[in-house]
Amino acid sequence: MFDHDDPPEPTGAIDDDRLRLIFTCCHPALAMETRIALTLRMVGGLSMPEIARAFLVQETAMGQRITRAKSKIKAARIPYRVPAAEDLPGRVSGVLAVLFLIFNEGYLATGPDTDPVRHDLTAEAIRLTRLIRALLPDDGETAGLLALMLLTEARRTARVSPGGELVTLAEQDRGAWDPALIAEGHRLVRERLAARVAPGRYQILAAINAVHTSARDVRDTDWSQVVALYDQLVRIDPSPIVTLNRAVAVAELDGPDVALATVDRLAARLADYHAFHATRADLLRRLGRSQESRAAYDKAIELAGNTAETAYLTRRRDQLG
Repeated sequence: MFDHDDPPEPTGAIDDDRLRLIFTCCHPALAMETRIALTLRMVGGLSMPEIARAFLVQETAMGQRITRAKSKIKAARIPYRVPAAEDLPGRVSGVLAVLFLIFNEGYLATGPDTDPVRHDLTAEAIRLTRLIRALLPDDGETAGLLALMLLTEARRTARVSPGGELVTLAEQDRGAWDPALIAEGHRLVRERLAARVAPGRYQILAAINAVHTSARDVRDTDWSQVVALYDQLVRIDPSPIVTLNRAVAVAELDGPDVALATVDRLAARLADYHAFHATRADLLRRLGRSQESRAAYDKAIELAGNTAETAYLTRRRDQLG
């Protein structure tokens, strides 16, 4: 794969071929984004367009980044060997980032020619995260990512209608959620809370999902708790996408006008992100600004690759007066 002539390495601490390769691809000599992109391409089975969409960059730019990474590996003779057990914690953040992106691609596939939800990817990401959890049982972010995946996967069968349309969290049949996965996810979240260690990104995202999956009805959702958790997340990950997701929760707590003011400030950074336009469209619709809402739906539909999401957005647009 990398044109190295080195003899096979011992399996070391990891005895799963795919997970072992992911760990070795996430070499600390490469920049974190490059490690993730390279591993998604070489191991995760994602196409170049899928990876580019995950990073919100152009496909050509992502292709150049991966080509440069391969050249660096070859020129620097970076050894691709199984990390020793003591080296695993230092590599785990890049590996978790890869598994999170693989899971996300399965949870909401970005390609128009694939199933809207790819259970093969979500199941494999969960399987590999369970293996890391067994290797590093005290790692809080591994536990957090596993909890996040389980609580999201629990809703999989309720996420797409029989007609192939995305069903939003508010409209899902909560009776169709998987109670065993929810129970396991909640247990992991409680375990991390009991550890009394400052949570990382995945642990906070898992806690947000725990709030959602604890509500028997969307009207029972503790939105103030969701916003408080997003406030924690923004402090460690002040990305525009986190700010966008926080605004969705703010809309439920303080109203769509407050949320829209935050969303509009993200326009320059998220202009090519379909969820930005979909969020704007929904907030404008709730404010009765139908013409602006329609334009935002049009842009979201243009950018969305997922067939179920496109169907949902089209119906919502067509319902506008």
